[in-house]
Amino acid sequence: MRILITGGAGFIGSHLAERLLNDGHTVHVIDNLTTGKLENMETFKDHPNFKYTIGSILNRELLENLISKSDQVYHLAAAVGVKYIIENPLLSLKTNIVGTDNVLELSNKYKCKVLITSTSEVYGKSDQLPFHETADRLMGPTQISRWGYATSKAVDEFYGQAFYREKKLPVVIARCFNTVGPRQTGQYGMVLPKFVKAALLDQPIIIYGSGKQTRCFADVLDVVDAFLRLMAEKRCEGEIFNVGTQEVISIEELAQKVREMCGSKSKIEYMKYEDAYEEGFEDMMHRMPDLTKIREYIGYEPKIHLDEIIKRMIEYYEN
Repeated sequence: MRILITGGAGFIGSHLAERLLNDGHTVHVIDNLTTGKLENMETFKDHPNFKYTIGSILNRELLENLISKSDQVYHLAAAVGVKYIIENPLLSLKTNIVGTDNVLELSNKYKCKVLITSTSEVYGKSDQLPFHETADRLMGPTQISRWGYATSKAVDEFYGQAFYREKKLPVVIARCFNTVGPRQTGQYGMVLPKFVKAALLDQPIIIYGSGKQTRCFADVLDVVDAFLRLMAEKRCEGEIFNVGTQEVISIEELAQKVREMCGSKSKIEYMKYEDAYEEGFEDMMHRMPDLTKIREYIGYEPKIHLDEIIKRMIEYYEN
C-alpha cells in the first residue's frame, strides 16, 4: 500500500516507517522537525519506496497533496513531551486539534483508513487502575498546561469517533502508554532516555517529585507491531485501544536499575516539580493500562521486557 505517516521523523514514527518499508509498502513521511529529526530516518532514507516532506500538518494544501496519493494514514504528528507542551501551549493545542481535523477531513475526502495515536494522558488524574478504555477521566484545572494537552488529545479521539460514526471513515485510535526505545530523546521531558544519558556520563540522575510514582514502559517495536495489527483488523475500526505493558516500576527503581545496568557512578538526586516545569504542576502517581480489549481484538502481548529495553537504549546511546 501507499502509506502516509504524519510525524514520521519522530521517535515512534521513524520506527513505524522502517517497519512498513520492510513489509513492502511505499511510505511517505511529513514532519516539520519540531521534535522529529532527519537522523531518525538515516537507516532507510535511501530506500527506493521512501520519500519525506518537511512541512506541517497545519498546511492544508500540502497535506491534501500527500493524502490524495495515499491508501492509509498513520497520524502521529503532535506536540509531545511535558517540557515542550509547557513551553509551547498555544502551538501544542493548535497542532493537536486543528492538525487532526485536517488529517481526518482530507482522509475522508480521499477515503483513506486512519490510525490516530492518542495518549494515556487522556485519563488525567484518575486513580482507578488499571485504566480501561471506557473509564471516566479526571482532568485538572485549565491553568495547568499539561491538562490542555490531555484535553486536546481527547478532542482528537472525539473527532476520530465522530468521523467514523457520521462519515463512516475507518478510524482506529491507539492510546499509548510510555513508549520508549532507541532514537527517543530526553530533550522534551522523556524520563528513560534522560536517565540513560546521565548514567552513561556519570552525571546526576535527576528525579522529579518523590520518585514513588509508577509507570509501565513499552518498547517501540511492540507498539509499532500493535499499530499494524490494529489497522489490519476490520473489527478495530471505530474503536479505542490501550497500547502498552503492565510491567510496573517506580521512577526511583527505574533510576537505580539504569545506574546499575550502565555500571555508572551517577548520584540520584531529587527536584521539585515546580522547579523542573511550572508553578502548580501536577503529575499522576500511577499509570497502568488495562490490555484486555487489545488482547481480545488482535491477540496483543508485548514481547520485550524492561531490562531488554534499557539494554537496547544503552547500546544506542553508547554508539
